[in-house]
Amino acid sequence: MLPEQQRQLISHIESAVRDLLPEAQATIVLERPKVAAHGDIACNIAMQLAKPARRNPRELAQQIVDHLQANPAVSELVASIEIAGPGFINFRLAAAAHQAVLHAITQQGERYGHVAAHGKKLMVEFVSANPTGPLHVGHARQAALGDALCRLYSSQGYEVLREFYYNDAGNQINNLAISVQARARGIEPESPDFPADGYKGDYIMDIARDFLAGATVQAADGNSVTASRDIDNLDDIRSFAVAYLRREQDLDLQAFNLKFDNFYLESSLYTSGRVEQTVQRLIDSGHTYEHEGALWLRTTELGTGDDKDRVMRKTDGGYTYFVPDVAYHVTKWERGYQHAINIQGSDHHGTVARVRAGLQALDIGIPKDYPAYILHKMVKVMREGAEVKISKRAGSYVTMRDLIDWVGQDAVRYFLIQRRADSEFVFDIDLALSRSDENPVYYIQYAHARICSILAQSPELRDQLTEADTGPLTAPTEFALLRRLAEFPNALAAAAQDLAPHQLAFWLRDCAADFHAWYNSERVLVDDPALKLARLRLADATRRVIANGLDLLGVSAPERM
Repeated sequence: MLPEQQRQLISHIESAVRDLLPEAQATIVLERPKVAAHGDIACNIAMQLAKPARRNPRELAQQIVDHLQANPAVSELVASIEIAGPGFINFRLAAAAHQAVLHAITQQGERYGHVAAHGKKLMVEFVSANPTGPLHVGHARQAALGDALCRLYSSQGYEVLREFYYNDAGNQINNLAISVQARARGIEPESPDFPADGYKGDYIMDIARDFLAGATVQAADGNSVTASRDIDNLDDIRSFAVAYLRREQDLDLQAFNLKFDNFYLESSLYTSGRVEQTVQRLIDSGHTYEHEGALWLRTTELGTGDDKDRVMRKTDGGYTYFVPDVAYHVTKWERGYQHAINIQGSDHHGTVARVRAGLQALDIGIPKDYPAYILHKMVKVMREGAEVKISKRAGSYVTMRDLIDWVGQDAVRYFLIQRRADSEFVFDIDLALSRSDENPVYYIQYAHARICSILAQSPELRDQLTEADTGPLTAPTEFALLRRLAEFPNALAAAAQDLAPHQLAFWLRDCAADFHAWYNSERVLVDDPALKLARLRLADATRRVIANGLDLLGVSAPERM
């Protein structure tokens, strides 16, 4: 049911309730019945109102139904209304109401399911990998989730900014620098002289080789760094290695067809004085205290769910990792992003309460649930029944580029989106490569390609499809497919609101299944000209919606397979 049709039906039900129970307070929700045979739309309003009104729910449901059936406008939407169980009201839509979705798709095209811009801004921060090595499969999951979420929110009228936060300061960067220095000096990873916490992948040798050659690398932000070749200068090595890996990560993101709008450096929070300013503001707020030579934040008193107070400044004068995170999120707020989403691994769970507590302590009007978080579980990669754990280049993990090289970016995106972010996920390489109905991305793309093939058989009719009479579309499988297409706008809105791109992945699979069921049940290229045109119009609309949905997941819609 189209959103506008839903609003109309809700308005009619509200009118009936007002006439029957003028004092009633209720929220009318329309749902799809769990059993298709029960109708197209279900409403439990009678059961909601029966107890406070001291009425029998079935009797109240019958009065609401009688009121609706006496309204001529309702008959334009609804073919029949039935009462089921303890008082559910089930609606069967009129044929014309089902068919109306084709007109909406014709009118809106690639914008079908989208809403107009409303001026709200949203920042989504994701991937945000330390520039210490190639992107791994966890980063790939973030990339798929984050980009799909950005696309979904853009479809819902938001002005979306994709931001990558580089943790280019701290111990991990120092470990990177000394690892490159060791390889430049000819020290092998297996040597006892190699840094204990050093990085051992082949990429470290690549960086060392280029540093010794005096190479120049250009990072994603356009800045270039030329190697000094001085292996005793750890600062030069650090600067070159970070730029080198930023470029490597950017090439991986390009292979994933993902472009960020902004890159933000953690180091800039220190050089600009923002960290020191934030710490002073927290001290001034009265929410800090000194204990055993360290500066603490009273996170337990700030209503964000932290179970103990946290150290901000250690005894050696250095800051704990959440302090620059607080300073960073202040910049998000000050840049006008009152809606912000962070996508991070589940190992960052402790960050949530600490960052939010720091923001609350500043008392600058930031809501307690700012920013929103999606914490994802890691990914296990399987091939030929065995887990794949090691990439030669990375040294200890499967990289994002490995996945792309093995199965292509379409399969990587869809597979990493199709499960809830907080669920464990097994990436089956063999399934992702299979050309079968069990491979969901193949199944959906094949539906799109099959429709393109059908349309190609009647090129002379393409110009007539937009005006084709939809009246002949009355088969049960046609109503099922029309009903599915009409759900698309609400499916997009729900997937965005719930921070759940996997809902769209499921919807596309269901839509492809409805199309295949219709195609296998009803011939499209029949002799009857009117029926043929109507079915071609339905096929073309299904093609359009599948393409729209795949695009929002960052997946292509091929015309041939």
